[in-house]
Amino acid sequence: MAYTVEIRDMAVKDLEALPRSIRARLIRAIEQRLTTAPDAYGLRLRQSLAGLWKLRVGDYRIVFELTGTRVSVWAIRHRKDVYPAVERRWFHS
Repeated sequence: MAYTVEIRDMAVKDLEALPRSIRARLIRAIEQRLTTAPDAYGLRLRQSLAGLWKLRVGDYRIVFELTGTRVSVWAIRHRKDVYPAVERRWFHS
């Protein structure tokens, strides 16, 4: 099944702020994993971020929402600061 991936504006800014080599690796992960089987590659988040999923790519996390065949990427950040950023975006959107 093919999934449609939408990268939100805030996540695009996250991606643009990263070094080129890391950015390429993350884009490849989005193209290969999130467009084919996001529920197989990702893990559900719990507690305050229930309803979102994460995809681990090295030390970086891609946090996304899965609705049917639509994937909406909320954040792409280093693991140490991704969850507070997603929480702010998730609750203030």
